[in-house]
Parts: sequence; structure tokens; C-alpha cells
Amino acid sequence: MERKILVQLRNDNNLTQEQLGKEIGISTVYVRKLEKGVVDPGINTMIKYEKFFNKDMKKLFPDIFFDSNDKKFIKNETTSA
Repeated sequence: MERKILVQLRNDNNLTQEQLGKEIGISTVYVRKLEKGVVDPGINTMIKYEKFFNKDMKKLFPDIFFDSNDKKFIKNETTSA
């Protein structure tokens, strides 16, 4: 799942993937994979994005924080169905 908000914020700041990577201390390849949703960031990377863009990590990476990804939520959904 592509993380369009990451691409939009990067473009709004007139940054290439390479420039963003240098700014926050990660590789260009990792920036690309994060934007495409191929990999999930660790907490340290989410904090770097959060500080750089001044946006909550839940807004930057909503796919990671969906309730449907929560095992307790899934368990409750299957037992109540």
C-alpha cells in the first residue's frame, strides 16, 4: 500500500528521495521502500519522519496504526461475527 502522504509531504518540501534521506539520516532506497509501502519503519525512523515533517506518526503511517491490525481487535471481530 503506497503511503501517498509521505510522497506528498516530500514533494511539498521540494525534496527528492535522496535529499530527504540525507536530511533524516536514512538511505534513498529505504525512503523509496517506505513510500511504496514495501517495508514498515521502525520506531526510530517513524520518529525521524515525525520530527522532520512535524506530523504525528499515526498520520504519516496510518496503515501501521489501523485498528484492524490489532490482534485483540481482530479476535473480538471474529468472536462477535
